[in-house]
Amino acid sequence: MNRTVVVAGASGLVGAAVVEAFAKDGWSVIAVSRRAPEVDARHVHLPVDLQDPVSVRAAVESVGQATHLVYAAVHEKPGLVRGWRDPDQMRTNLQMLQGMLTALEGAPLQHVTLLQGTKAYGVHRHPIRIPARERYPRDPHENFYWLQEDHLRQVAAERGLEWTILRPQLVVGPTYGVAMNLPPVIGAYAAICRATGAPFGFPGGAPYVTEAADVRLTADAALWAATEPRAWGEHFNVTNGEVFEWRDLWPALADELGVDHAPDIPRNLSDFFAAHAATWDQIVAERGLRGLTLDELLGESHHYADFHFAAGAHTPPPPAFVSTVKIRQAGFCAAYDTELSFRHWLRVLIERKVLPAA
Repeated sequence: MNRTVVVAGASGLVGAAVVEAFAKDGWSVIAVSRRAPEVDARHVHLPVDLQDPVSVRAAVESVGQATHLVYAAVHEKPGLVRGWRDPDQMRTNLQMLQGMLTALEGAPLQHVTLLQGTKAYGVHRHPIRIPARERYPRDPHENFYWLQEDHLRQVAAERGLEWTILRPQLVVGPTYGVAMNLPPVIGAYAAICRATGAPFGFPGGAPYVTEAADVRLTADAALWAATEPRAWGEHFNVTNGEVFEWRDLWPALADELGVDHAPDIPRNLSDFFAAHAATWDQIVAERGLRGLTLDELLGESHHYADFHFAAGAHTPPPPAFVSTVKIRQAGFCAAYDTELSFRHWLRVLIERKVLPAA
């Protein structure tokens, strides 16, 4: 039985984990991304810019027998958050998906998994209903999620495809240089604090409770959805299965990174890192780390950190909890300890010499 999955955005946070999960389950995996994913699993990498539909088609047509697509690619603007309402950002993300689906027209494609997130509920625009449930009407705001979903629905109806949409909350993993991943940000912040003698205090604003999803959980949900009929034609929220508060998590992060836990130091990490690029370069040289600049390490994730840490906020942001009842009732019941998840991925980044050891 042919089981070949194309993973679009394979070098990204979710994409790399999906490559690994499917490969270890025995699938043939075609990884499509500009740079190769950092995974320890057998796959074929196609070095393609997803914004170039001609190149995508030429590359993907060569794989021929793709039966599944996991679309984990995303285009973000510099500064991240302000780009979430940008029509150009939305249009680019739609065109990237269109190019991939067009490239797979001749393949025996059966199922497509698409990634969304809590912006589907309008979390970046207004307070959301608690908990946010997948059955709620579409939130009426402009979002590339809706553009992609509507196009996928149309293509699925024309070609007889099945589809699943996953909505993970604050994905946590080892990938650096991406738009939305916090372990590299937290690890670099700790390293610079240690090097400069500054206290490792939580830099955020008003306290609030939130949720996260380990990237392994998200990848396993995509693997499950690929062959589970109860997942087809459905949306699913994905979280670790528990809530946490940053200040309660911070001592564990300090312990894992070998720095002393300190009282809060409210600051904007985007400004902090801009002022410490040379310090990071010195750390890299002295500790024998990979030759990554801060920009290469962080991507846009320091802006994501400021957003999630509520930097500068004097009142808590509105709660943003999502229900995971639906996916559990459909048969996917995996869960992760959020503290152990952060600890694990920080250790992986240290082992890979992306971050310095304690």
